[in-house]
Amino acid sequence: MPNEADHLEARGDKESKKKEEEERMQGAPEATLNERIRANSSSPHRGNTPQASPPRFVSVEELMETAEGVTNMALAHEIMVNQDFQVKPVVLPEGSLERQVKEIMHKAFWDCLEAQLKEEPQTYGHSIKLLSEIRETLLSFLLPGHGRLRSRIEEVLDLPLIQQQAENGALDIGKLSQFIVGMMGSLCAPCRDEDIRKLKEITDIVPLLKEIFSVLDLMKVDMANFALTSIRPHLMQQSVEYERSKFQGFLEKHPNALDYTEKWLEDTLRCMRERGPCAPSSGPPSLSPVNVHNHAYLRLLTWSHASDPFPETVLMDQVRFQEMHREEERLVMLSSVLLIVYTTTGEAISGLPGLMEKLKDIVSAIFADMHAASFNAPEALATVGEKLCVELSECLSRHGYSPFTAVRRSALTGQISAIIQPDNSVRQLMESRLQNYLLASLESSQHKNPPSLPGGLAPVGREVKELAVRFSRLINFNKLVFSPFYQKILQKLLAPGESPSTGT
Repeated sequence: MPNEADHLEARGDKESKKKEEEERMQGAPEATLNERIRANSSSPHRGNTPQASPPRFVSVEELMETAEGVTNMALAHEIMVNQDFQVKPVVLPEGSLERQVKEIMHKAFWDCLEAQLKEEPQTYGHSIKLLSEIRETLLSFLLPGHGRLRSRIEEVLDLPLIQQQAENGALDIGKLSQFIVGMMGSLCAPCRDEDIRKLKEITDIVPLLKEIFSVLDLMKVDMANFALTSIRPHLMQQSVEYERSKFQGFLEKHPNALDYTEKWLEDTLRCMRERGPCAPSSGPPSLSPVNVHNHAYLRLLTWSHASDPFPETVLMDQVRFQEMHREEERLVMLSSVLLIVYTTTGEAISGLPGLMEKLKDIVSAIFADMHAASFNAPEALATVGEKLCVELSECLSRHGYSPFTAVRRSALTGQISAIIQPDNSVRQLMESRLQNYLLASLESSQHKNPPSLPGGLAPVGREVKELAVRFSRLINFNKLVFSPFYQKILQKLLAPGESPSTGT
């Protein structure tokens, strides 16, 4: 693993400088691999890795094989857990060398094509190459049932015939281009209809061919995304087996690759036994394997990424857990403010149509950037209090109630500002209820029976349910992939008589 130098130092290794250099060179390839595994992760790793086996050298072949496997595994994982995953066109950075070279080469090609078409007589070397590439691209878009379209494309874009027409000066590039545009219109996604319409307005041959290639590139991306959407439901079992086998291969090369996963589960079990913060429920937590495992996943939402190594089995989703934690914090703050408003204002505003959504929009707008470095929480909460007091006072006056007095205004703004304290009772209450809801969602996800929302979360119910769906989907897939590894760890941690089943 990438921490062998640290491990050797901790043991007080006094070997020669040459030996230290050899050990460093051994760690370097694995450090590179470690970075590949931690793609999209913002957390520094790992300080003091416990060693389960003695250091050994890794060959270049082993390194390349493992790195390729990890990269493929990460891509397959992304397709499965990210429902919004899409292939996107490659956009080279502005001013980059690659972009400059590409622009120069493309300009030279199109300038040459234009020069050929202006010659007397015209030459068609570049044109025929373009038509050949367009023909193959159009054919690649066809499905097995598109026999008539395939025959039509092969008939019109018959390369030997086109070559013969070019030699006899009878090739009509304009007519072929219009056929190509029409065929693209038949095969493209609805989102490309406007692009096709613009193509039909271009009359000059060279600009038309340039734009045809641009739109064809977009259509290739559309086709790739359509294929992903179509096959995703059929990929689940294959993806589970693929990720599991790849991780097993990685584990065989690095026997200590589950050290942090074991520590994660062990710490969760100890925390639950001591009734620590990882057990948000009011009653004594069950120490069944399923419950221990679910509480362990819940801990990942409040993980200290800057100081604690993330468990290996969830490493590819570290950024997702960070994003869900930020969303959880935002919902806790938002629901806490709304709960304070409705408990302090009383029945006067309960049931007024549209008021809750309006107050929610005000608070949401101010909390939109609450995780930005420039966000000032005390100022934001003070602003929330002032704006809500103004809105509530106007609403009470419109409905015949007495407007806010200075005392009530001060009490409301004071309670809202107090939410910034981590030990604030309202904040702790809403955090506990939200975490319990996420736990209940994990328990009920196997039965497709969503739990009811706890009190106080109704104003943010839609967002809470969306978060629970994302959380449960990610956890359930992780359980499917790594259940054999979790079972062995839990079997070792729990009492000998308990079942190691992880609920998968």
